[in-house]
Amino acid sequence: MSAQHIFDFAILGSVVKYSDGTPRPPERHRRKLADWETRNNGGRLIRRQAETVVGRTTLPASITLHKGDYGKGGIIMLRVHQTFSVNTDLKFTVVERPAIGSVLVLDRPGDEAELVHLAANRTDAETWLKSHGYPNAVIREITADEVAADAVEGRAAA
Repeated sequence: MSAQHIFDFAILGSVVKYSDGTPRPPERHRRKLADWETRNNGGRLIRRQAETVVGRTTLPASITLHKGDYGKGGIIMLRVHQTFSVNTDLKFTVVERPAIGSVLVLDRPGDEAELVHLAANRTDAETWLKSHGYPNAVIREITADEVAADAVEGRAAA
């Protein structure tokens, strides 16, 4: 499916893979492999951003994936995100949806909110939120209706 379908239908917190369709190069070709991995990877969907106009420039809608955290001893030193325009030529696949009853912790209310934590339940989300500084955070539970709608739309869009 396209990035536009991910933007339109996928639930925040879904694990998404993307690919350009080319075969993986052998391990011995380190540079080719590194280039390939930038266009063939995955992450957790954490944000949707609608089309934006800046001056005379129109920025297309986009999706952002959280690809990983790097650090040591429980301290995150680097958080890696990758943003894709809905116009990208890459193909996307939802490989995992958040479980029914899991809880999204969003950094702010509204359509531009970013997922900062995915908790198993409301108690875990509230506990996590107490130890992290998000004063405008919103907690939202994943419902069966959301997961069913995402699954149906995702299959129809594929």
